[in-house]
Amino acid sequence: MKDKADVVIIGAGINGCALAYELSKRGKDVVVIDKKHIAAGATGRCGAGVRQQWSTRENALLAKKSVEIFERLNDELDADIDFRQGGYLIAIHNEEDMMQAKKNVEMQRSIGLPVRIIDRDEIKEIVPILDPDGMEAIGATFCPTDGHADPFKTAYAYANAAMKLGATFYRFTEAKKFKIEDGKIKSVITSKGEIKTGVVVNAAGAWSSKIAKMAGLEIPNKPVRKEAMVTEPIKRIFDAMVISFRHGIYFSQMSHGQILGGIPSPEEKIGYYTEPTFSFLQRMAYMLGRYAPALKQINIMRQWTGFYDVTPDALPILGFDARLKGFVHCHGFSGHGFMIAPMVARLLAQLITGEKLDLPIDRLSVDRFKGKVVKEKSVVG
Repeated sequence: MKDKADVVIIGAGINGCALAYELSKRGKDVVVIDKKHIAAGATGRCGAGVRQQWSTRENALLAKKSVEIFERLNDELDADIDFRQGGYLIAIHNEEDMMQAKKNVEMQRSIGLPVRIIDRDEIKEIVPILDPDGMEAIGATFCPTDGHADPFKTAYAYANAAMKLGATFYRFTEAKKFKIEDGKIKSVITSKGEIKTGVVVNAAGAWSSKIAKMAGLEIPNKPVRKEAMVTEPIKRIFDAMVISFRHGIYFSQMSHGQILGGIPSPEEKIGYYTEPTFSFLQRMAYMLGRYAPALKQINIMRQWTGFYDVTPDALPILGFDARLKGFVHCHGFSGHGFMIAPMVARLLAQLITGEKLDLPIDRLSVDRFKGKVVKEKSVVG
């Protein structure tokens, strides 16, 4: 094991891998450690969506800039990440939803997103299998540049590109404690040895609060169990991701024909619970049948659990922590880390190397929780 590095990243999910690449591009000597392997956590268990439709400007900008990167990532990383843009169709169920949707769309269009509100008839034009009555939808919003990418392919593409540039990945290597002197990070002690460094990035997802506590820091993140499922493959019948903030459902058709989706389980819990529930399958099957009656007879092949790393406002925590020099936050994505990872990684790499940032991230500092926070309203589940 290497005994020193410019930056040690804890967590080999999409954000850790993307940041390793962006830092390596800038000439930094980077080590990534993970107690399991690449994409073992939320990245490998997510819904694969890439959405730009948010209620907060911060999330919308991070997502918009990330899509611009996703669109050219195959060439940049010399790998096929299976990125495709079939759009996101977000159901609007009542006048309260419509008022929020109009506010969202106004903000989203102001930053250049091609989002629009569509009526019930156009819902079926975009996704013919949908039943607006079963959805209880009076309309929807639609953004054609939203889409999907393969989380495993994307994480490994970033990791492989980072390794080609000199980054080192240590799998099945757990961070045990930090050496701290005079309020500064000096080293990370792992299950396989000590790595001297002046910068540590906490990209540990649902375990980020445990990593922060090891450094003597309190953060407000909570791990929340989420469940997802995938069906047998069928012929391609729609391209968009369908979601509802009110019902909490999301589903889309993957490249090989499977329907992948999720919904909050009645037994959803805070904490590190990994057992799947039958109640999830019952609720998902019922709601999927209401939204798309043509899918009532489809066979579910597999279900699994993962974790959202949830913050009080459903926005990520990014940047240096003023309480401990050299400690960088990259977590709290609240279920949306995959879709904004490309831009998050670029911004944190710029921050760590002292470059001018392409977007301000002060609003996403951990310090924001000292005052009033503005909650992200466009959250599924």
